[in-house]
Amino acid sequence: MTIGESATHGEYGTEGGTHAPAPLADDNATFAAFVPLWRQRLRIFLQNKMAIISVVYIIVIFLISFLGPVVWHTNQTNQAAALFNVENAPPSWHYLLGTDASGYNELGRIMFGGEYSLTLGVLSGFVTIVIGTLYGMVSGFMGGVVDTVLMRILDSFLSIPILFLLLTLVTVFQRTTVSLILIIGFIGWFGNARIIRGDALLIKELEYSQAARAMGGGRWHIIRRHVFPNSVSNIVTVSTFAVADSILFLTTLGYLGLGIPLPATDWGTMLNNASQYLANGFWWQIYPLAVIFILLIVAITYVGEALRDAFEVRLLER
Repeated sequence: MTIGESATHGEYGTEGGTHAPAPLADDNATFAAFVPLWRQRLRIFLQNKMAIISVVYIIVIFLISFLGPVVWHTNQTNQAAALFNVENAPPSWHYLLGTDASGYNELGRIMFGGEYSLTLGVLSGFVTIVIGTLYGMVSGFMGGVVDTVLMRILDSFLSIPILFLLLTLVTVFQRTTVSLILIIGFIGWFGNARIIRGDALLIKELEYSQAARAMGGGRWHIIRRHVFPNSVSNIVTVSTFAVADSILFLTTLGYLGLGIPLPATDWGTMLNNASQYLANGFWWQIYPLAVIFILLIVAITYVGEALRDAFEVRLLER
């Protein structure tokens, strides 16, 4: 069979009759195969088993800290009433995690301190990400002299040891709940600003940003409609780590004796008080809280890494 005959058979068939062209792929199959972006990211996140366990653990700690005192009432503010309790009592059915040196119920104390530690950690993380996002976006998008000046200011902050800066600010300003939130939030945004600045530098040069500029869009319009929405992935990721850092900073201050003033307390202050009695064998005052705190920081870190993978473009379907 010659090439011509082969072409003839392919086009007209063996009987010489015409055949309809091969049907195109069903468009409905294409739409059915399309997976929404949020589902792809959720699937990637759920593939990380440690992240799922971490989310469950974080939810449990938040529920215990905020709903536990509502269900199980313990005295954590009236020191006069606590004097009638047994001091440094070991764990028992009456005191599940024993009591501390002041007679406070240790389990109730962990819940009470957890409310302040988690609340201040989340709010400080929010302050951190707001400052870092605004600073980084303005610096990266404006560019030129503005970017240079802002980055040199940021470098000067980064040159100061973070613990030294934290202790200095806490010592200078009065220690209140609001001041601690603002201080911890202020010292945590330096690294976040650099990450968001990198996004702004990239996004402002992309086609849709250039098109918006050519159509007369102002700088703030482009930042609000293009730079910020396309930086959400990094913002969400660094927000998770910012919360972990804020809880860690607050606990560090409390351990150094610069935490939340009485009658409130935080986990760092509790660890500081308990460390003075560890040599006496009162392990229940430090080990349960230390395990809860360390696992919480590790869990938040796992969630942050899983979110980073979920927003990674290379892992999404094309």
